[in-house]
Amino acid sequence: MRAGEPMGGEAQVEERGPNGEILLERLDGPDSRGVVVVTLNRPEAFNASNEPLHTEVSRIWSELDADDSINAIVLTGAGEAFCGGGDLGLLQRMVDDTELRQATMDEGAVIVRTMTAVRVPIVAAVNGPAVGLGCSLTGMSDVVLVEEQAYFSDPHVALGLVAADGGALMWPLLTGLLRAKEHILLGDRVDAEEAVRIGVANRVVAKGTSRDEAIKLATKFAKLPPQAVRESKRLLNHATLQAISAILDDALDRETESFDEPAFQANLDRMLNRKK
Repeated sequence: MRAGEPMGGEAQVEERGPNGEILLERLDGPDSRGVVVVTLNRPEAFNASNEPLHTEVSRIWSELDADDSINAIVLTGAGEAFCGGGDLGLLQRMVDDTELRQATMDEGAVIVRTMTAVRVPIVAAVNGPAVGLGCSLTGMSDVVLVEEQAYFSDPHVALGLVAADGGALMWPLLTGLLRAKEHILLGDRVDAEEAVRIGVANRVVAKGTSRDEAIKLATKFAKLPPQAVRESKRLLNHATLQAISAILDDALDRETESFDEPAFQANLDRMLNRKK
């Protein structure tokens, strides 16, 4: 999808990133003003996070939060996935290039801090697998709609990385500590129904409907009194913001160290060779 091409016939789309890695759509229908749709846009790679996509995700939240005309945000993925996690090529470059590694981890800190500080509701439309970063992004959203065929997985630990950039912060608050330990340490897939049961999604929707259902819900949020919504969300997020303040920097430092670990490098090499 290119810049200026309508999505749903309601608005024009703005591309962010050198190859349109993020699509930003401001809805302008009579019932949807104040709603913005953010789409991760690498469908050929299941919206896995390469350098440009990661950078744009780190930039978008503070920009949207500063725009007082926005009253609700929908976050989704293009194609058949929500987000397939970290691009394997990027992970290998982070092993080899310590400056890139640090810059990417710094962006990770920005993503967590700015996304959780957004004043308006964020509705995640999980249209397919939400893996790694995708799992973190849904965890930092305010309402999560998941399509029946989609699933969640945070494979950081199984791959050999410390789970620092969202999942380990958010899942204990969403699921309870025991369930979070099981799912974060093992990285097993959590299907849509189980995701609702344990508290990482609000409800299951039919395949192909998550975007439309999320827009409907975001429109409801956008019509509520703005100050009441924003201040209530701030109060509800108090524990989240405290947790982030307490451990994020240390968590990301430990994840940064993981890139030098032989176990991670061996797992990454095996995955890269499997793709050849």
